[in-house]
Amino acid sequence: MARLNLLEETRFEKLPVTVYPDQHLAAQHVARRIADLIILKQKNGENAVLGLATGVTPVGVYQELVRLHQQENLSFRNVVTFNLDEYFPMKPNSPQSYVMFMKENLFDHIDIDMANVHIPDGTLHLEEIPTFCLNYEKKITSYGGLDLQVLGIGRTGHIGFNEPGSAPNSGTRLVTLDDLTRRDASRDFGGKANVPTKAITMGIGTIFKARQIILMAWNSKKAPIIKKAVEGEISSDVPATYLQLSENVEFVLDQDAASELTRFDTPWLVKDCIWTEQLIKKAVIWLANFLKKPILKLTEEDYNNHGMAELATEKGPVYNINIHIFNKIQHTITGWPGGKAHADDSQRPERSLPGRKCVLIFSPHPDDDVISMGGTFIRLVDQGHDVHVAYQTSGNTAVWDDDALRFVEFVADFSKTLNLDNSKLTELYSSMRSFIEDKQPNQVDTQEIQTVKGLIRKGEAISGARFAGLTDDHINFMALPFYELGKSQRNSVTDKDIQLTMELLQRVKPHQIFAAGDFADPHGTHKVCFDIIVSALNRLKNEDWIKDCWLWMYRGAWHEFETHEIEMAVPLSPQEVQRKRYAIFKHQSQKDRPVFPGDDAREFWVRAEDRTRETARAYDDLGLAEYEAMEAFVRFRF
Repeated sequence: MARLNLLEETRFEKLPVTVYPDQHLAAQHVARRIADLIILKQKNGENAVLGLATGVTPVGVYQELVRLHQQENLSFRNVVTFNLDEYFPMKPNSPQSYVMFMKENLFDHIDIDMANVHIPDGTLHLEEIPTFCLNYEKKITSYGGLDLQVLGIGRTGHIGFNEPGSAPNSGTRLVTLDDLTRRDASRDFGGKANVPTKAITMGIGTIFKARQIILMAWNSKKAPIIKKAVEGEISSDVPATYLQLSENVEFVLDQDAASELTRFDTPWLVKDCIWTEQLIKKAVIWLANFLKKPILKLTEEDYNNHGMAELATEKGPVYNINIHIFNKIQHTITGWPGGKAHADDSQRPERSLPGRKCVLIFSPHPDDDVISMGGTFIRLVDQGHDVHVAYQTSGNTAVWDDDALRFVEFVADFSKTLNLDNSKLTELYSSMRSFIEDKQPNQVDTQEIQTVKGLIRKGEAISGARFAGLTDDHINFMALPFYELGKSQRNSVTDKDIQLTMELLQRVKPHQIFAAGDFADPHGTHKVCFDIIVSALNRLKNEDWIKDCWLWMYRGAWHEFETHEIEMAVPLSPQEVQRKRYAIFKHQSQKDRPVFPGDDAREFWVRAEDRTRETARAYDDLGLAEYEAMEAFVRFRF
């Protein structure tokens, strides 16, 4: 019976999928499977032939394999490896090369014979590539083929670098990279312009010959493409869908990557549910959106015809469900994000007391505050709350080199005009310009250039915060060390980051904290900054003031909360939208074309306005009041 239930739950899924609570457990599972294969082959006196992947996804697997080698004596002497791909052109000692990646994350820490390691050669001449690719295939065959192929998946659906349009029988070859793939790689190369346009990759046909195939995916950014790969029709538009034809494949996912699969996203379509308040809210909103009807016009027939008969029976009549959910959504709307003093707060998202709250807005980068919650920021100040802002990092990696030179040129001209001694400034400018002219992709700037870029963003942040109504003594620049250290080393978060955050929290003692819960930024800075805040709060949990402290998450720079997730929605008038826009405009270095735009070509102020209008429209479509725009928040309970 349990097996039948599982088949019903997964009936939309066209290949085997295993979901783990988090990526760490999933990575340990995959590493254990690899280790078991190696040990079995050792007992039989055979080589274990592995196909390996690069990128963020397999790092945890390689870390666990290293641990198994160092702590449990797992030997790799009988292991032969073939990597999926390599950028072209690419020198093996380049920081972005997959040769360096594999050495840093695996090979330098285990006892593998490097003569058994095979990685596509990014230094070949074009005319040499066809012969190399043919020999790569022959070499795999000479070892009896791949025993196990590890895969990640790109947001285009590529496996290896087999981009949309790749044929299912393709072999190792030179390919042109999709623009989205190059944008996703831009962080490693210091901007998309520096990312190679081509790569050498194993083909889909090569991958298919492996006796086992494990595709891994972590975090919600991969959820949309995982849904297409697992539940969609087989198509060259999503090369990973070809894996549906294999009898030897398994997708290993964490919960976030699996979140858009039908059994998790809309479980009422495949199984009986435990109807919690949150699930009822999600289901009713889904039904209204699917049918393009306001909530209060949904009928019993609508429920019965769309997998929600159980809900109608258990919690009905359906009109009562509709009214209940409509009211819950209505109560998320407030023009008083700091709470309305001396008012009934039983149906409001924020407390009424104290009437004047101490508010601390954390901004990972110097512009996240105004981009994501600028309207709420201004309203909190206008309504008399004691608002502080804390810029967690300098953001100096996201400033164009020519902007840094332009500011120093201004200072030099200013000094010259006032007949000030600018010999040292001239020397500094000369060294900066010389460095920038010879700068390699993703090369760390000199300390002087980092300082100039940081000051540019600091000045913009001060201007934006002042425009929102803050005085300078309420503007804090934390310069968390992890951000600067991360340019030269990985896993750079230290206890110092948490201590600095604790010191600020203890000094301000906020009733309200706003922090970025938008974890889709290309650098991952938002997630790191949020985790540091939560760690600091947990360490301070015994402080008296923290018992009255609420933490609200905001989004907007990269994506927005789903309607069913929103717990506080702050409506903005056309005039407030305009004021928010002007606050964003203070960040001139991020206007027009930022260094790291992600996969959204719109300017940040345009993204912000479009997203807040979309949130307001989503409320309107459900039958609620129509507003110009809305900023949305979700409370995090620590």
